[in-house]
Amino acid sequence: MKNTSKKIPLSKDAQQMIRGLIFGELLTIVIIGGLWLWLRPRLWVNNGTFYSSGQDTNTASTSATSTFQTVTDVPIGAFKYGGSTTWAPIRQLVDSYIQNTRPELQLQYVDPPNGSPGSGAGIKMLLDGKLDFAESSRPLTAEEYAIAKQRGFTLEQREIATDGIAVAVNQALNLPGLTVEQLQQIYSGQITNWKQVDGPDLAIIPLSQQPENADTVLFDKPLKQTLGSNVQYVYSTTEALRRVSKTPGAVYYGSARGVVPQCTVKALPLGRVSTQLISPYREPLIPSNQCPQKRNQVNTEVLKNGSYPIKSKLFVIVKQNNGREEKVGEAYTRLLLSDQGKKAIAQAGFIP
Repeated sequence: MKNTSKKIPLSKDAQQMIRGLIFGELLTIVIIGGLWLWLRPRLWVNNGTFYSSGQDTNTASTSATSTFQTVTDVPIGAFKYGGSTTWAPIRQLVDSYIQNTRPELQLQYVDPPNGSPGSGAGIKMLLDGKLDFAESSRPLTAEEYAIAKQRGFTLEQREIATDGIAVAVNQALNLPGLTVEQLQQIYSGQITNWKQVDGPDLAIIPLSQQPENADTVLFDKPLKQTLGSNVQYVYSTTEALRRVSKTPGAVYYGSARGVVPQCTVKALPLGRVSTQLISPYREPLIPSNQCPQKRNQVNTEVLKNGSYPIKSKLFVIVKQNNGREEKVGEAYTRLLLSDQGKKAIAQAGFIP
């Protein structure tokens, strides 16, 4: 029996409509497939949370990581800051990152008009209204708090990082190390010859920044009352290390980050007792004839675990006056304490 049904031809309009529908479906499939192929190697899903494939599975999501870009209330404009020379590596590395990420915040480091740069000089300039905030590698003193109060505002110190204090001596000095007490006695004038601490018969020439500008302190009491009359003052750490390299009996104390990698001097092991001397550098010691191809590095582990006897804290000094100075000081602090800021501080050689 023959099938007598006839095929009804489609109109041209109907044919065009069907072709359009088919083409649209194919285009949709291509787009969805392409997006999936692009996203699949970059994202993976775990309980509804997306993570970058470049992150470790134990790392928090990108949205939970604070960066310079996510810090809020960053003021717009040009601001002046100054202070501790210990902060120099942070200013060179971390602040450059900040400037690239937050160009609306323009930071200008200002040297003191008179005297050498340092924590004390920066705090004084902040008190005098010449800076918007200051950087310090020592805590504020009672006198500085009092001056601020007299002038109608307060100062706050925001702790940012930890550094060690290293003792630099001439490369030719044969000495196993010093205790903290011996170092203090050298700078108070009680010990004046290296033979008094099992070294050679050689006069000690202690070098220091001016007490009011010093970045680091060895005594709980004000330095003005404790430094011996034999202490010779230098403008900066750079000048001090140059003199130590040329003077067999010279000694200087300063930031471990600034002393340990130097080629022309050596950093002494220090201890609370003479039987437990701790090196501020990673063992083994790299001899000077291999420097600068290789440089000694700060031993951050002994700073973290507390076995190294002398450390200093790095602070942002903020002027609490409900003005632009307070706003930028607090914003700068938040930038440094962000996850990105802490990572950059560690790259600069400090413990965030």
